[in-house]
Amino acid sequence: MKSWSNSTRRGLLLIVAGVLLVGLTFGASWAFAPNTSVVSPGAENNTTTLVGVQGPGWGGSVVEIDNNGTTMWSVGNAISYQDVTQLDNGTVLATYADKYRACGPYKPPCKRTGVRFVDPQPNTKVTGEWSYPVRTRKDSEVHDAEILPSGELLVADMEYESIYTYNFTTGKPSWTWNASQYYDAPSDPTKTDWLHINDVDRIGDGRYLVSVRNTNQLIIVERGKGVVEVINENRDPSILDKQHNPHWLGDGAVVVADSENHRIVELHRNESTGKWEEAWTVYEVDGIQLDWPRDADRLPNGNTLITDSRNNRVVEITRNGSVVTSYDVPDLPYEADRVPFGESYGQPYGTEGESNVLGERSVNIPVLSTLLTGARHVISLPFWVSELHVLVVLVAVTLWIVGGFLLVTSRWSS
Repeated sequence: MKSWSNSTRRGLLLIVAGVLLVGLTFGASWAFAPNTSVVSPGAENNTTTLVGVQGPGWGGSVVEIDNNGTTMWSVGNAISYQDVTQLDNGTVLATYADKYRACGPYKPPCKRTGVRFVDPQPNTKVTGEWSYPVRTRKDSEVHDAEILPSGELLVADMEYESIYTYNFTTGKPSWTWNASQYYDAPSDPTKTDWLHINDVDRIGDGRYLVSVRNTNQLIIVERGKGVVEVINENRDPSILDKQHNPHWLGDGAVVVADSENHRIVELHRNESTGKWEEAWTVYEVDGIQLDWPRDADRLPNGNTLITDSRNNRVVEITRNGSVVTSYDVPDLPYEADRVPFGESYGQPYGTEGESNVLGERSVNIPVLSTLLTGARHVISLPFWVSELHVLVVLVAVTLWIVGGFLLVTSRWSS
Protein backbone atom coordinates (compact mmCIF):
# COMPACT_ATOMS: atom_id res chain seq x y z
CA MET A 1 0.00 0.00 0.00
CA LYS A 2 1.42 3.32 -1.06
CA SER A 3 1.89 5.87 1.78
CA TRP A 4 0.98 9.54 1.50
CA SER A 5 3.75 11.94 0.58
CA ASN A 6 4.62 14.97 2.70
CA SER A 7 3.01 17.25 0.08
CA THR A 8 -0.22 15.26 0.26
CA ARG A 9 -0.30 15.49 4.06
CA ARG A 10 0.40 19.23 4.03
CA GLY A 11 -2.27 19.79 1.38
CA LEU A 12 -4.89 17.89 3.38
CA LEU A 13 -3.91 19.68 6.59
CA LEU A 14 -4.27 23.08 4.94
CA ILE A 15 -7.70 22.21 3.54
CA VAL A 16 -8.91 20.87 6.90
CA ALA A 17 -7.47 23.93 8.68
CA GLY A 18 -9.43 26.21 6.36
CA VAL A 19 -12.67 24.31 7.02
CA LEU A 20 -12.13 24.41 10.80
CA LEU A 21 -11.24 28.11 10.72
CA VAL A 22 -14.45 29.01 8.91
CA GLY A 23 -16.60 26.64 10.94
CA LEU A 24 -15.32 27.76 14.33
CA THR A 25 -15.43 31.49 13.53
CA PHE A 26 -18.91 31.48 12.05
CA GLY A 27 -20.23 28.99 14.60
CA ALA A 28 -18.99 30.99 17.58
CA SER A 29 -20.34 34.25 16.16
CA TRP A 30 -23.76 32.68 15.59
CA ALA A 31 -23.84 31.12 19.06
CA PHE A 32 -22.95 34.34 20.89
CA ALA A 33 -24.83 36.83 18.67
CA PRO A 34 -27.22 39.08 20.64
CA ASN A 35 -30.95 38.71 20.19
CA THR A 36 -32.36 41.28 17.77
CA SER A 37 -36.02 40.42 18.44
CA VAL A 38 -37.09 42.31 21.56
CA VAL A 39 -40.47 43.53 22.76
CA SER A 40 -40.56 45.30 26.12
CA PRO A 41 -43.58 46.14 28.29
CA GLY A 42 -43.25 49.71 27.02
CA ALA A 43 -44.33 48.75 23.49
CA GLU A 44 -47.52 50.51 22.36
CA ASN A 45 -50.58 48.33 21.81
CA ASN A 46 -52.84 48.72 18.77
CA THR A 47 -49.97 49.83 16.55
CA THR A 48 -48.25 48.14 13.64
CA THR A 49 -45.15 48.86 11.60
CA LEU A 50 -44.94 49.07 7.81
CA VAL A 51 -41.57 48.27 6.25
CA GLY A 52 -40.42 48.86 2.68
CA VAL A 53 -37.74 46.32 1.77
CA GLN A 54 -35.27 46.67 -1.09
CA GLY A 55 -33.87 43.18 -0.61
CA PRO A 56 -30.55 41.92 -1.95
CA GLY A 57 -30.57 41.30 -5.66
CA TRP A 58 -34.20 41.30 -6.83
CA GLY A 59 -36.16 40.63 -3.64
CA GLY A 60 -38.20 43.72 -2.76
CA SER A 61 -41.34 43.57 -0.61
CA VAL A 62 -43.72 45.51 1.60
CA VAL A 63 -44.30 44.01 5.04
CA GLU A 64 -46.59 44.90 7.93
CA ILE A 65 -45.74 43.56 11.38
CA ASP A 66 -47.71 43.80 14.61
CA ASN A 67 -46.38 45.17 17.88
CA ASN A 68 -45.02 41.70 18.78
CA GLY A 69 -42.96 41.53 15.60
CA THR A 70 -45.21 38.98 13.85
CA THR A 71 -45.70 39.42 10.09
CA MET A 72 -49.34 40.25 9.36
CA TRP A 73 -49.01 40.35 5.57
CA SER A 74 -46.47 40.98 2.84
CA VAL A 75 -46.40 41.58 -0.89
CA GLY A 76 -43.44 41.26 -3.25
CA ASN A 77 -43.26 41.05 -7.05
CA ALA A 78 -40.80 43.90 -7.50
CA ILE A 79 -37.06 44.49 -7.66
CA SER A 80 -37.34 46.83 -4.70
CA TYR A 81 -39.69 48.83 -2.51
CA GLN A 82 -38.68 51.95 -0.58
CA ASP A 83 -41.08 54.44 1.00
CA VAL A 84 -44.26 53.05 2.57
CA THR A 85 -47.27 54.98 3.91
CA GLN A 86 -50.73 53.91 5.02
CA LEU A 87 -53.41 56.17 3.55
CA ASP A 88 -56.60 57.20 5.34
CA ASN A 89 -58.62 54.45 3.62
CA GLY A 90 -56.21 51.71 4.76
CA THR A 91 -54.48 51.35 1.39
CA VAL A 92 -50.68 51.35 1.49
CA LEU A 93 -48.77 53.66 -0.86
CA ALA A 94 -45.32 52.27 -1.71
CA THR A 95 -42.62 53.52 -4.07
CA TYR A 96 -41.05 50.76 -6.12
CA ALA A 97 -39.02 49.69 -9.15
CA ASP A 98 -39.44 46.61 -11.33
CA LYS A 99 -38.70 45.08 -14.73
CA TYR A 100 -41.12 45.72 -17.60
CA ARG A 101 -41.39 45.36 -21.35
CA ALA A 102 -43.43 48.56 -21.74
CA CYS A 103 -40.38 50.78 -22.01
CA GLY A 104 -41.35 53.89 -23.93
CA PRO A 105 -38.16 55.31 -25.49
CA TYR A 106 -35.92 52.57 -24.07
CA LYS A 107 -35.21 49.06 -25.30
CA PRO A 108 -37.03 46.26 -23.44
CA PRO A 109 -36.67 44.82 -20.94
CA CYS A 110 -36.29 48.05 -19.00
CA LYS A 111 -37.01 49.33 -15.52
CA ARG A 112 -40.08 51.27 -14.51
CA THR A 113 -40.43 53.16 -11.26
CA GLY A 114 -43.21 54.98 -9.44
CA VAL A 115 -45.79 54.05 -6.82
CA ARG A 116 -48.05 51.10 -6.13
CA PHE A 117 -51.25 50.95 -4.12
CA VAL A 118 -51.51 47.86 -1.95
CA ASP A 119 -54.79 46.71 -0.37
CA PRO A 120 -53.97 44.51 2.64
CA GLN A 121 -57.53 43.24 3.21
CA PRO A 122 -59.04 40.74 2.78
CA ASN A 123 -56.43 39.25 0.44
CA THR A 124 -53.26 41.31 0.06
CA LYS A 125 -52.86 42.54 -3.51
CA VAL A 126 -51.64 45.44 -5.61
CA THR A 127 -54.75 47.31 -6.74
CA GLY A 128 -53.13 50.01 -8.86
CA GLU A 129 -49.93 51.73 -9.83
CA TRP A 130 -48.50 54.81 -11.47
CA SER A 131 -45.11 54.37 -13.08
CA TYR A 132 -42.88 55.41 -15.95
CA PRO A 133 -39.86 53.90 -17.77
CA VAL A 134 -36.35 54.99 -16.82
CA ARG A 135 -32.96 54.59 -18.43
CA THR A 136 -31.40 52.84 -15.42
CA ARG A 137 -32.72 51.96 -12.00
CA LYS A 138 -29.52 53.13 -10.31
CA ASP A 139 -29.81 56.69 -11.59
CA SER A 140 -33.57 57.09 -11.72
CA GLU A 141 -35.48 55.13 -9.06
CA VAL A 142 -38.29 56.95 -7.21
CA HIS A 143 -37.44 56.57 -3.53
CA ASP A 144 -40.14 58.75 -1.99
CA ALA A 145 -43.67 59.98 -2.69
CA GLU A 146 -46.65 61.08 -0.63
CA ILE A 147 -50.27 62.09 -1.13
CA LEU A 148 -50.84 65.78 -0.44
CA PRO A 149 -54.01 67.22 1.16
CA SER A 150 -55.04 68.26 -2.37
CA GLY A 151 -55.03 64.61 -3.47
CA GLU A 152 -52.00 65.15 -5.71
CA LEU A 153 -48.86 63.04 -5.49
CA LEU A 154 -45.63 64.68 -4.29
CA VAL A 155 -42.67 62.93 -5.94
CA ALA A 156 -38.92 62.92 -5.36
CA ASP A 157 -37.68 62.41 -8.91
CA MET A 158 -34.19 61.02 -9.46
CA GLU A 159 -34.59 60.75 -13.24
CA TYR A 160 -34.27 64.50 -13.86
CA GLU A 161 -33.46 65.44 -10.22
CA SER A 162 -36.56 67.40 -9.34
CA ILE A 163 -39.53 67.43 -7.03
CA TYR A 164 -43.01 67.80 -8.45
CA THR A 165 -46.70 67.38 -7.72
CA TYR A 166 -48.60 65.02 -10.02
CA ASN A 167 -52.31 65.39 -10.71
CA PHE A 168 -53.96 61.99 -11.23
CA THR A 169 -56.95 63.56 -13.00
CA THR A 170 -55.01 65.42 -15.68
CA GLY A 171 -52.17 62.89 -15.81
CA LYS A 172 -49.62 65.70 -15.66
CA PRO A 173 -47.40 67.47 -13.12
CA SER A 174 -49.07 70.59 -11.73
CA TRP A 175 -45.88 72.10 -10.29
CA THR A 176 -42.16 71.30 -10.61
CA TRP A 177 -38.96 72.46 -8.98
CA ASN A 178 -35.87 71.41 -10.92
CA ALA A 179 -32.59 71.05 -9.05
CA SER A 180 -30.84 72.69 -12.01
CA GLN A 181 -32.34 75.97 -10.76
CA TYR A 182 -29.94 75.76 -7.81
CA TYR A 183 -27.21 73.22 -8.67
CA ASP A 184 -24.93 73.05 -11.71
CA ALA A 185 -26.42 70.34 -13.89
CA PRO A 186 -24.80 67.83 -16.28
CA SER A 187 -25.92 67.84 -19.91
CA ASP A 188 -28.14 64.77 -19.34
CA PRO A 189 -28.99 63.92 -15.71
CA THR A 190 -30.63 60.62 -16.79
CA LYS A 191 -27.21 59.19 -17.66
CA THR A 192 -25.52 59.78 -14.32
CA ASP A 193 -26.34 59.55 -10.63
CA TRP A 194 -26.03 63.32 -10.32
CA LEU A 195 -27.75 64.40 -7.08
CA HIS A 196 -29.73 61.32 -6.01
CA ILE A 197 -32.69 63.23 -4.56
CA ASN A 198 -34.07 60.47 -2.36
CA ASP A 199 -36.71 62.14 -0.18
CA VAL A 200 -39.22 64.97 -0.13
CA ASP A 201 -41.65 65.82 2.69
CA ARG A 202 -44.30 68.50 2.90
CA ILE A 203 -43.47 70.52 6.02
CA GLY A 204 -45.91 73.38 5.46
CA ASP A 205 -48.15 74.95 2.85
CA GLY A 206 -46.03 74.99 -0.32
CA ARG A 207 -42.93 74.21 1.73
CA TYR A 208 -40.88 71.03 1.25
CA LEU A 209 -37.89 69.38 2.94
CA VAL A 210 -35.68 67.69 0.32
CA SER A 211 -32.80 65.24 0.82
CA VAL A 212 -30.04 65.75 -1.77
CA ARG A 213 -27.97 62.68 -1.00
CA ASN A 214 -24.91 63.18 -3.17
CA THR A 215 -24.22 66.68 -1.84
CA ASN A 216 -24.74 65.64 1.82
CA GLN A 217 -27.39 68.32 2.13
CA LEU A 218 -30.97 68.87 3.19
CA ILE A 219 -32.69 71.82 1.55
CA ILE A 220 -36.00 73.56 2.09
CA VAL A 221 -37.83 74.54 -1.09
CA GLU A 222 -40.77 76.94 -1.18
CA ARG A 223 -43.12 77.41 -4.09
CA GLY A 224 -42.42 80.69 -5.82
CA LYS A 225 -39.12 81.18 -3.98
CA GLY A 226 -36.98 78.08 -4.63
CA VAL A 227 -34.35 77.11 -2.06
CA VAL A 228 -34.81 79.12 1.13
CA GLU A 229 -32.56 77.16 3.51
CA VAL A 230 -29.69 74.69 3.28
CA ILE A 231 -28.59 72.29 6.00
CA ASN A 232 -24.86 71.53 5.69
CA GLU A 233 -24.01 74.29 3.23
CA ASN A 234 -20.35 73.24 3.10
CA ARG A 235 -21.28 69.63 2.24
CA ASP A 236 -19.23 68.48 5.22
CA PRO A 237 -19.39 64.63 5.35
CA SER A 238 -18.80 64.70 9.10
CA ILE A 239 -22.19 66.44 9.46
CA LEU A 240 -24.10 64.40 6.88
CA ASP A 241 -22.79 61.70 4.57
CA LYS A 242 -25.25 60.42 1.94
CA GLN A 243 -28.24 60.65 4.23
CA HIS A 244 -31.75 59.23 3.86
CA ASN A 245 -35.28 60.05 5.06
CA PRO A 246 -34.97 63.21 7.19
CA HIS A 247 -37.87 63.76 9.59
CA TRP A 248 -38.80 67.40 10.23
CA LEU A 249 -39.39 68.12 13.93
CA GLY A 250 -40.66 71.66 13.55
CA ASP A 251 -38.81 74.83 12.71
CA GLY A 252 -35.13 74.51 13.62
CA ALA A 253 -34.91 70.75 14.24
CA VAL A 254 -34.63 67.61 12.11
CA VAL A 255 -33.71 63.98 12.80
CA VAL A 256 -32.08 62.10 9.92
CA ALA A 257 -30.52 58.76 9.04
CA ASP A 258 -26.89 59.75 8.41
CA SER A 259 -26.26 56.59 6.44
CA GLU A 260 -22.59 56.56 5.50
CA ASN A 261 -21.66 57.79 8.98
CA HIS A 262 -23.66 54.81 10.31
CA ARG A 263 -25.64 56.86 12.78
CA ILE A 264 -28.86 58.68 13.50
CA VAL A 265 -28.36 62.38 14.16
CA GLU A 266 -30.69 65.15 15.31
CA LEU A 267 -29.64 68.57 14.09
CA HIS A 268 -30.75 71.89 15.55
CA ARG A 269 -30.39 75.32 14.04
CA ASN A 270 -28.27 77.59 16.25
CA GLU A 271 -30.39 80.72 16.44
CA SER A 272 -27.33 82.88 17.06
CA THR A 273 -25.19 81.70 14.16
CA GLY A 274 -27.78 80.16 11.87
CA LYS A 275 -25.65 77.01 11.59
CA TRP A 276 -27.06 73.52 12.08
CA GLU A 277 -25.40 71.59 14.92
CA GLU A 278 -25.58 68.09 16.35
CA ALA A 279 -27.96 67.82 19.29
CA TRP A 280 -28.40 64.03 19.64
CA THR A 281 -26.51 61.16 18.01
CA VAL A 282 -26.93 57.37 18.02
CA TYR A 283 -24.17 55.03 16.83
CA GLU A 284 -25.36 51.78 18.40
CA VAL A 285 -28.53 50.19 19.73
CA ASP A 286 -28.57 47.34 22.23
CA GLY A 287 -24.83 46.81 21.87
CA ILE A 288 -24.99 46.49 18.06
CA GLN A 289 -23.53 49.29 15.96
CA LEU A 290 -25.86 50.75 13.37
CA ASP A 291 -24.96 49.68 9.85
CA TRP A 292 -26.15 51.98 7.06
CA PRO A 293 -29.39 53.15 8.73
CA ARG A 294 -31.78 54.72 6.24
CA ASP A 295 -34.75 55.99 8.21
CA ALA A 296 -35.42 57.66 11.55
CA ASP A 297 -38.84 58.87 12.72
CA ARG A 298 -39.62 60.71 15.96
CA LEU A 299 -42.79 59.11 17.27
CA PRO A 300 -45.52 61.02 19.12
CA ASN A 301 -44.57 59.20 22.36
CA GLY A 302 -41.09 60.77 22.16
CA ASN A 303 -39.26 57.61 21.09
CA THR A 304 -37.35 57.23 17.82
CA LEU A 305 -38.05 54.52 15.22
CA ILE A 306 -34.90 53.49 13.30
CA THR A 307 -34.50 51.38 10.18
CA ASP A 308 -31.08 49.71 10.57
CA SER A 309 -30.70 48.53 6.98
CA ARG A 310 -27.70 46.20 6.88
CA ASN A 311 -28.51 44.76 10.31
CA ASN A 312 -31.96 43.84 8.95
CA ARG A 313 -33.87 45.25 11.90
CA VAL A 314 -36.27 48.01 12.86
CA VAL A 315 -35.81 49.35 16.39
CA GLU A 316 -37.64 51.77 18.63
CA ILE A 317 -35.52 53.45 21.29
CA THR A 318 -36.04 55.99 24.03
CA ARG A 319 -34.16 59.27 24.41
CA ASN A 320 -31.41 57.55 26.43
CA GLY A 321 -31.06 54.66 23.96
CA SER A 322 -33.05 52.00 25.81
CA VAL A 323 -34.69 49.50 23.45
CA VAL A 324 -38.50 49.42 23.43
CA THR A 325 -38.86 47.10 20.45
CA SER A 326 -36.47 45.45 18.00
CA TYR A 327 -37.94 43.61 15.03
CA ASP A 328 -36.12 41.25 12.67
CA VAL A 329 -37.21 42.19 9.14
CA PRO A 330 -36.40 40.98 5.60
CA ASP A 331 -33.04 41.86 4.11
CA LEU A 332 -32.11 45.49 3.42
CA PRO A 333 -35.13 47.34 4.79
CA TYR A 334 -35.30 50.89 3.47
CA GLU A 335 -37.96 52.68 5.48
CA ALA A 336 -40.39 51.96 8.32
CA ASP A 337 -43.58 53.78 9.28
CA ARG A 338 -45.44 53.31 12.56
CA VAL A 339 -49.16 52.93 11.93
CA PRO A 340 -51.35 54.89 12.58
CA PHE A 341 -48.93 57.80 13.14
CA GLY A 342 -47.17 57.85 9.76
CA GLU A 343 -45.27 61.11 9.24
CA SER A 344 -46.62 62.79 12.37
CA TYR A 345 -43.91 63.47 14.91
CA GLY A 346 -43.03 64.12 18.51
CA GLN A 347 -40.88 66.89 19.85
CA PRO A 348 -37.16 67.50 19.32
CA TYR A 349 -34.89 66.40 22.14
CA GLY A 350 -33.31 68.93 24.46
CA THR A 351 -29.55 69.10 24.79
CA GLU A 352 -29.26 69.36 28.56
CA GLY A 353 -29.24 66.77 31.33
CA GLU A 354 -28.62 63.58 29.34
CA SER A 355 -25.91 62.15 27.12
CA ASN A 356 -26.22 63.44 23.58
CA VAL A 357 -24.03 60.73 22.00
CA LEU A 358 -25.04 57.07 22.32
CA GLY A 359 -22.35 54.54 21.38
CA GLU A 360 -19.20 54.99 19.33
CA ARG A 361 -18.55 55.50 15.64
CA SER A 362 -17.87 52.26 13.75
CA VAL A 363 -14.43 51.78 12.21
CA ASN A 364 -14.16 51.28 8.47
CA ILE A 365 -11.52 48.66 7.58
CA PRO A 366 -10.03 49.18 4.10
CA VAL A 367 -10.90 46.47 1.57
CA LEU A 368 -12.67 44.24 4.12
CA SER A 369 -15.49 46.73 4.77
CA THR A 370 -15.92 47.30 1.04
CA LEU A 371 -16.14 43.57 0.34
CA LEU A 372 -18.65 43.06 3.14
CA THR A 373 -20.82 45.94 1.95
CA GLY A 374 -20.84 44.58 -1.59
CA ALA A 375 -21.77 41.10 -0.39
CA ARG A 376 -24.73 42.39 1.61
CA HIS A 377 -26.20 43.96 -1.53
CA VAL A 378 -26.02 40.66 -3.42
CA ILE A 379 -26.83 37.92 -0.90
CA SER A 380 -28.60 37.64 2.42
CA LEU A 381 -26.15 37.71 5.34
CA PRO A 382 -26.85 37.58 9.10
CA PHE A 383 -26.33 40.88 10.92
CA TRP A 384 -23.45 39.43 12.94
CA VAL A 385 -21.27 38.78 9.89
CA SER A 386 -18.43 41.31 10.11
CA GLU A 387 -15.11 42.21 8.53
CA LEU A 388 -13.55 39.48 10.69
CA HIS A 389 -15.58 36.88 8.85
CA VAL A 390 -14.53 38.31 5.50
CA LEU A 391 -10.88 38.06 6.58
CA VAL A 392 -11.39 34.48 7.78
CA VAL A 393 -12.98 33.48 4.46
CA LEU A 394 -10.09 35.06 2.52
CA VAL A 395 -7.55 33.21 4.68
CA ALA A 396 -9.49 29.95 4.33
CA VAL A 397 -9.72 30.30 0.55
CA THR A 398 -5.95 30.87 0.43
CA LEU A 399 -5.40 27.71 2.50
CA TRP A 400 -7.70 25.73 0.21
CA ILE A 401 -5.94 26.97 -2.93
CA VAL A 402 -2.47 26.18 -1.56
CA GLY A 403 -3.68 22.85 -0.19
CA GLY A 404 -5.28 21.93 -3.49
CA PHE A 405 -2.10 22.87 -5.34
CA LEU A 406 -0.03 20.62 -3.07
CA LEU A 407 -2.43 17.71 -3.61
CA VAL A 408 -2.32 18.12 -7.39
CA THR A 409 1.47 18.46 -7.59
CA SER A 410 1.87 15.47 -5.25
CA ARG A 411 -0.32 13.38 -7.52
CA TRP A 412 1.65 14.44 -10.61
CA SER A 413 4.99 13.54 -9.01
CA SER A 414 3.83 10.12 -7.78
